[in-house]
Amino acid sequence: MKRIMAVCGSGLGSSFMVEMNITDILNELGVSGDYEANHTSLADVTSGDADIFVTAKDLEDSASHLPNLIVLDSLLDKNELREKLKEKLAL
Repeated sequence: MKRIMAVCGSGLGSSFMVEMNITDILNELGVSGDYEANHTSLADVTSGDADIFVTAKDLEDSASHLPNLIVLDSLLDKNELREKLKEKLAL
């Protein structure tokens, strides 16, 4: 199972919200059995924690060491997240 990690500054509110949105989108796309979503803080994340990482535009530079990074212009835009996930997952 591949892992998708939502990353924010504190590892609490916004990353948890993005994790829930990722889970919803994986269910919508019918691939939830292939992926699991989690969340963490930028301070605690390492490149081995997941296969794909998702973060906000304001953390892009700080998270640039993470592989397969999805950078969101808006954490609230579920459509943006869906399109970028589909592209990264090649769906």
